[in-house]
Amino acid sequence: MQRALGRTLALAVAFLAFSACNDDNGVSTVTPPPAPTVISATGDITAKVVEYRALLGDPSNGGTAGEQPAGRREIAWDGAGANPFNNRNDFPAAFFNTNVKSGAVFTTPGTGFRNDSLRFSEVNATYAAEFSEFSPTKIFSPIGSNVMNVDFQIAGQPTPAQVTGFGAVFSDVDVAGATTIEFFDVHVDFQIAGQPTPAQVTGFGAVFSDVDVAGATTIEFFDVHGQSLARIAAPVRSDAAGLSFVGAKFAEAIVARVRITLGTGVLGAATNDISAGGPVDLVVADNFIYGEPRHVQ
Repeated sequence: MQRALGRTLALAVAFLAFSACNDDNGVSTVTPPPAPTVISATGDITAKVVEYRALLGDPSNGGTAGEQPAGRREIAWDGAGANPFNNRNDFPAAFFNTNVKSGAVFTTPGTGFRNDSLRFSEVNATYAAEFSEFSPTKIFSPIGSNVMNVDFQIAGQPTPAQVTGFGAVFSDVDVAGATTIEFFDVHVDFQIAGQPTPAQVTGFGAVFSDVDVAGATTIEFFDVHGQSLARIAAPVRSDAAGLSFVGAKFAEAIVARVRITLGTGVLGAATNDISAGGPVDLVVADNFIYGEPRHVQ
């Protein structure tokens, strides 16, 4: 009986799933994601970076905590607060939503992140001639991988929560009714332990250094359900400075995460860039620019 019921339920679920993906004419009803506006540049990228900032909107909200009514955020790696982590492989993944409240948290399948003021020359001496900065003097890369994710959160803001009860032990209570616990509704300050508030942005762009291979350095955009919205590629470098920029903006704040792929290889003491006779295209990042993180609706 249980087996028969299981088969019946499985068939029912399969039928509902099939029906949900098809209309009366047997055509899929899945709506494709909206197309973003894309801005890119290589060589002297300054004007296009300024254009992208304007597209996202003013003001630049810096490290102001909380959701702001308008504007954008930008990470340039050069603030004094990051100095203690310079040229090390342990840059904190949540630095830009804890130390600096900009609403961005990083993950990588590698071993960590590096904020570097020496063009990664301490990793490999040849890198000093490969990489350059857009906003001096620091650049950034994941370590142990050429892939990183940026998850967006409400700037510096954890998730409110509720509890079923609260109790406390008091010492030296002498007056009846004077030492009290008062209970409030959702406006009190209990929070999900260690859990930040997910957010969405309208767009994200990045400056890259030393893009040599077309289509290899990309930004992929995902919504809150993990559906890919778009993937854009940084243009190949075109001058000695070696800088490239690419960014995209959607009409609404629908981007919950971006995945950045930096070239085709991983920084390492024994790994040289393709332009220096090595086997892979090594790319690092400079400025990240993105829309104001907004609450998920």
